[in-house]
Amino acid sequence: MIILKLGGSVITRKEAEKPTINPENLARIAREISLSSYQQLIIVHGAGSFGHPFARKYGIGDKISDLKDLQHKMQGFSITQEHVRQLNLKVTEYLRKNGVNAVSLQPSSFIKTENKRIKGADLSIIKNYLDLNFTPVLYGDVVLDSDDSIKMAVLSGDQLIQYLALNLKPERVILATDVDGIYDKDPKKHKDAHLLEVVSSKDPLQIGEAETVDVTGGMGGKVFELLQLADEGIESEIINANRIDIIKNVLNGDKVKGTRIKGIKKELRK
Repeated sequence: MIILKLGGSVITRKEAEKPTINPENLARIAREISLSSYQQLIIVHGAGSFGHPFARKYGIGDKISDLKDLQHKMQGFSITQEHVRQLNLKVTEYLRKNGVNAVSLQPSSFIKTENKRIKGADLSIIKNYLDLNFTPVLYGDVVLDSDDSIKMAVLSGDQLIQYLALNLKPERVILATDVDGIYDKDPKKHKDAHLLEVVSSKDPLQIGEAETVDVTGGMGGKVFELLQLADEGIESEIINANRIDIIKNVLNGDKVKGTRIKGIKKELRK
């Protein structure tokens, strides 16, 4: 089993003022997935311009001040949920047109959080689809939260892959982003930034802030989730999905440019 995360900055135009897909990237990525070899594949994608601007505008996940604020957030919840669902249907459409038996799964229909962290989920539906050789496609979503002070939360695709990996135990976890991996500096701002081929939780890291709005934490949020995952014995890798054929090659098991996330606990056991 492989869990592949497609970053919102790759499949959408994240800087756009309104929800906009990146059709060139979506078509190419879908084609590369169809040409690769794997036994079981779960795809999780980010929300990009379809989710973050709305979640930020309506303050989804912020404390509710009064009834008027609750109604405001409820409206924003519905709008955000509608747009991320539209993106998911586009992703599954591109995959299906390239011969991948993709099936859409809406996280808010079976996942609930507590203080913005996943409290529980029925993963049997995912296992059933995998057993039939479908490719489940999940995504960053807005979900109900059991904390009465917020009632709603943003569920990032990065937290989702961590939860799926801890419970489904995949052989590999791959994050396809718009950079080659983790750098010692923000590569979009510093030309002398150096790519770190291997990172573990014992390494001191300072992750630069994302250029565009990301209410789920940008690269810092991704690294936080992956380091926790690595310390449970599940390693992952970050690659640049804007590089042609890299997704096909990494799914085929070839060594590609990127950053591997290792766990300190696993190292200490050796």
